[in-house]
Amino acid sequence: MLKVSIVGASGYVGGEALRILLGHPNVEVQQVTSEAHAGKFVHTVHPNLRKRTMLKFSSIEDLQPCDFLFLALPHKQSSTRIKDLMQAAPKMCDLAADFRLNNEAGYQRFYDMDQHPAADLLPKFIYGIPELHREAIQGADLVTGAGCLATASILSVYPIVKAGLLTDPTIVLEGKTGSSAAGNKANMSTHHPERSGVMRSYAPTGHRHTAEIVQELTMDGKEPDIRFSATSIEAVRGILVTAHCSVDSSLTDKDLWKAYRAAYGKEPFIRIVKERTGLYRYPEPKILSGSNYCDVGFQKAPDRPWVVAMAAIDNLMKGAAGNGVQAMNLMCGFEETAGLEFSGMHP
Repeated sequence: MLKVSIVGASGYVGGEALRILLGHPNVEVQQVTSEAHAGKFVHTVHPNLRKRTMLKFSSIEDLQPCDFLFLALPHKQSSTRIKDLMQAAPKMCDLAADFRLNNEAGYQRFYDMDQHPAADLLPKFIYGIPELHREAIQGADLVTGAGCLATASILSVYPIVKAGLLTDPTIVLEGKTGSSAAGNKANMSTHHPERSGVMRSYAPTGHRHTAEIVQELTMDGKEPDIRFSATSIEAVRGILVTAHCSVDSSLTDKDLWKAYRAAYGKEPFIRIVKERTGLYRYPEPKILSGSNYCDVGFQKAPDRPWVVAMAAIDNLMKGAAGNGVQAMNLMCGFEETAGLEFSGMHP
């Protein structure tokens, strides 16, 4: 059994990682840390885990060696102590944003960091979307989780970009996200009287995940012009991304099906959703809650030079913890779907 520990397990992402790993057939959860809750039972913070574990949180200072380490710390914390944390395990997945970008310039621009605390390690971390980097992840010791909005955005249009179908590098993306994406630290934007009923544009431009989207959709030296906006909606979980891409007006549905099947036909966690009828004929995050699936879809404007692409995920799962466990499975030689078989709920 692989001995796995989670640093920062009291947050939403750390809690989801723990929930998955407790049911993983190849894993023994060895230790979970939380500075604010050290000494307390896990279920006092994650009540859904009652009778699933009697683990208690410990301090990061008491972290013991293990086989695999998940980091679920707030941004800027893992990078300041990464060299020490690397001594605890031979393989690691950092679910925060500290190592998602390939170069320091992106952090200076999008994260207001004058200097990255561990810039020398940035090229050593593999960006952890298995659908894009499966072979690299399989041979990696250091993998970084991807941003939740970035994951949905990238996966929505990746087949179009990969197939060379764009006639213009400009891609306009709108991401709608639930409140859990903001984490478990209370603030006015997540306070119920302020959040309830909202459809609030909180990052019309300049969202940090834009850097990841540009990085991962740059192919053959061609960098896309990403125009990304983010909107808060009244939901706890879930992300829906809608993307507008310029293509040749003669492009057909058959051409798009070919591109999406070529990219995702063998992917265990991506489903192409494009039905003629029904409430769920396009991707819908509601039915993905708790699952590691990403549903993608598309609609070509008839006789017009543009396509609308869509992707839906659970932001805490395929957008964070689930994606990280999928990467761990690849890194450790397990079945890629191990521990991640839950299909979501309906209704």
